[in-house]
Amino acid sequence: MQISSRFTIGTHVLVMIALKGDCTKVTSDMIAESVGVNPVIIRKTLSQLKKAGLIHVARGTGGAEMAKDLEAISLLDIYQAVECLGKTGQLFGFHEHPNPACPIGNSIHGVLDGKLEEIQLAMEKEMARTSLKEVVEQTKQQMELATVS
Repeated sequence: MQISSRFTIGTHVLVMIALKGDCTKVTSDMIAESVGVNPVIIRKTLSQLKKAGLIHVARGTGGAEMAKDLEAISLLDIYQAVECLGKTGQLFGFHEHPNPACPIGNSIHGVLDGKLEEIQLAMEKEMARTSLKEVVEQTKQQMELATVS
């Protein structure tokens, strides 16, 4: 199983807006071309990022811009904006009906629930430590290296 690509798409979108927004109108078509997905997916992602207060999106003519300073946005903010964790807020889904008559089925929640919660909290803590500004700066460095090569 793999975690969805919504988080990496959301991050890609924000990096594009941060790097290109000052010199050009950043549209869903432009972003979709860079990300390599259908513009409909980008529009949904833009809507989620807007709802989270991370960007402003112009109606009609299109175009997106940052709503917050890059340093004020963490990877966790992006993750929480675009990932659908459902009502439980849990990263790991758990099969709903393990057999209580089976010793393993009866025990599995007790064994895994706490561990999975610790793993999710550790991941979220690490994401909270990384700002979008850091990602944008590293992207700039990678772009400069690519043009030198």
